[in-house]
Amino acid sequence: MIESTENRLIKGVLVAAYELANRLVIGIASSALFDLVESDAVFQDEGEERYRAYQAEHLGDTLRPGVAFPFIRRLLSLNDLSEEDNPLVEVIVLSRNDPDTGLRVMRSIETYELPISRAIFMQGRSPYKFMPALNMSLFLSANAGDVREAVSQGLPAGHVLGEPYEDDTSDRDLRISFDFDGVLATDESEQVYKTGGIEGFRAHEVLNAAVPHDAGPLKEFLASINRIQQREEEERQKDADYRIRLHVSLVTARNAPAHERALMSLKSWGVTVNDAFFLGGIDKGEIMKVLKPHIFFDDQEGHLASTSRTTPSVHVPFGKLNEQSPPEAPTKS
Repeated sequence: MIESTENRLIKGVLVAAYELANRLVIGIASSALFDLVESDAVFQDEGEERYRAYQAEHLGDTLRPGVAFPFIRRLLSLNDLSEEDNPLVEVIVLSRNDPDTGLRVMRSIETYELPISRAIFMQGRSPYKFMPALNMSLFLSANAGDVREAVSQGLPAGHVLGEPYEDDTSDRDLRISFDFDGVLATDESEQVYKTGGIEGFRAHEVLNAAVPHDAGPLKEFLASINRIQQREEEERQKDADYRIRLHVSLVTARNAPAHERALMSLKSWGVTVNDAFFLGGIDKGEIMKVLKPHIFFDDQEGHLASTSRTTPSVHVPFGKLNEQSPPEAPTKS
């Protein structure tokens, strides 16, 4: 049987292939979606065989939500803007578990009624290499090693930090916050700051104010988020009572005059944010307490040490500043 990229034959019936090209596709490790502290402790302390037995014994016990759970739940809820068989958002589990131990993950997903039906389970190995084939613009995991390997291959990935928090299910909004340098843009200017200090950085940014930055690892993710925002705006144009749910903010240590190049770069890339915070060294953690994003992406662990106390935070280990961090012990994810 010859299978085309557009359709395939299943039990004698010609059906359309499921295309991912025009969707926002997120890869999520079970360690980011659920709280696996207890499971990972068994794996670390007693080994893989005991871990497998533990998961079988607890197959009927629903896993508790993890750090990225509220973000994923809200993101998937935006599929009500599209037809059921043509969703805007697709979330796919990418896991180091084998298919048997992954059963508990899939049962927990079903219990929480998350519309996630696709998964890749690879025993002891991270499936991040399948990201390009699946058109993924983001991979989230609590395994720092997997994330670093993905980023080193030029793939958009982030390491979730902090503890799971109690989500307000009555709040239907989704608030996403991004740092700029090393996240939406490359780390070129951060390298200038490292060698030339604050004055050298400001002079460089003023001199190059009309020159757009090269896009960083999460620029395409923001572009996909913007497409969903456009769909929301279309809905508001049709229905005056429709309330916009998806909000994007830029939260950066830049301030004037370096803010101008950042804004000009966003415009030149064809992406937008709803709000921008140019903090000039003010603690980002204090801002997050008020802004309350459901996820925040930053490339500097120093900033995230503050934000992760109250905010689901993601370390994007991109650029020179992130090249010398120690490896993390392996986990099941």
